[in-house]
Amino acid sequence: MKLNPRLLVLALVLGMTVPLTAFATNGYFAHGYGTKSKGLAGGGSALPQDAMAAATNPAGMVFVGERMDVGAAIFSPSTRSYTAGAGSAVPDGTACPCPFTIGSGSEQSIDSDNDFFLIPHFAYNWMLNDKSSAGITVYGNGGMDTEYVGGTASLQGPTGTSITAPGTYGAGKTVMNLSQLFINASYARKFTDTASWGVSGIVAYQKFKADGLTNFGGFSSNPGAISNQSRDDSTGFGFKVGVQGKVGSSVTLAGSYQSEIAMSEFDKYAGLFADQGDFDIPATATVGLAWATSPKSTFTADVQVIFYSDVAAIANPIGGLTDGNCIPGPTGGTGPQCLGANDGAGFGWEDMTIIKLGYQWASGTDWIWRVGLSNGDQPIPNSETIFNIIAPAVIETHLTGGFTTKLGTNSEISGAFMYAPTADVEGTSAFDPNQTITLEMSQWEAEVSYGMKF
Repeated sequence: MKLNPRLLVLALVLGMTVPLTAFATNGYFAHGYGTKSKGLAGGGSALPQDAMAAATNPAGMVFVGERMDVGAAIFSPSTRSYTAGAGSAVPDGTACPCPFTIGSGSEQSIDSDNDFFLIPHFAYNWMLNDKSSAGITVYGNGGMDTEYVGGTASLQGPTGTSITAPGTYGAGKTVMNLSQLFINASYARKFTDTASWGVSGIVAYQKFKADGLTNFGGFSSNPGAISNQSRDDSTGFGFKVGVQGKVGSSVTLAGSYQSEIAMSEFDKYAGLFADQGDFDIPATATVGLAWATSPKSTFTADVQVIFYSDVAAIANPIGGLTDGNCIPGPTGGTGPQCLGANDGAGFGWEDMTIIKLGYQWASGTDWIWRVGLSNGDQPIPNSETIFNIIAPAVIETHLTGGFTTKLGTNSEISGAFMYAPTADVEGTSAFDPNQTITLEMSQWEAEVSYGMKF
């Protein structure tokens, strides 16, 4: 194994400077990692083809050879919006208690700003010998990014009468940005000529910012740490394990598991996320199949589960703020399910199970083509729409295509395109039973990468 100091420096620089742009596909996880996998709708856990394989299944790294892959995507959540019905908004000055209503007595529809994001990735795999390899993989895991300018809300004012205030939640411009970066250090080893195991140690970094949520302060155990606190950072460590092996002459099976990653708390937002700012990264599990349907074509099928329900800040329902488990007050809330409490209210997300189907074929000696389709029920129940205005991760289907073409004996260019058609969820507001809120999103992404074999 030859360690090129320049490549190691590049990996470290990318790890520190990768712009943590935020996006949402399968919940807030990316639909795939690496250009070749993305062309197969994020599948191919049993078909490792580049050094980004460790992001899905580290066992595959020993089959890709010594190589470097570097690339970037332009991602666009072209539609991110909410529509709030008229609801029960009451005239300004009406004596309260009164409902908290998005808008001011008429339908309100607002689109999020910020439509384009650059998402780079980098990976390098070293062959230690003919049976083992070590690699480093740097990528963005996902995130959520919304910025709503405009809109109004009707709510109880400081004097105990109703008011109409600017902003989605009546506290000015509403912003949420959650972004994540992963650095995987992987080791893989063959235990037969056609089977292997692999393990990755993961360093995770995430950043978060929220504005425009101060009117939820009365429901918070720490109202001074709920909104408008500038960016906060969080780090944690986890692992991923995987296996793969041939069963017969044309079929390969694979499986991988990534642990839940316990992250340090977002101290500046200890009054927003359950357990005083705790926002761990949920575990995932993937099983996959690759079937060589001919010498020049392969069909892939993968099933991925994301365990959102294991992370309280993501999974706990917003109903804890309105069912008597949080008693609001002018200086904050009291009760076990107030925002920021140990069992505090959250986004109400459910686990996701995603099925990913892909097909690739060779054309001549220099081109490989890919297509893919993935589908999974989005994680937001219709009872959770009001809080998920800031996290409208409702995408269910991804349509993908891609290619790889040789540039020479040891280098290649790959491309992938993804389109996620418009999806929505509609439900009743937890704070106004007469108001219906609809969340809507669509996406596209174009990615290109360069691969070099050594």
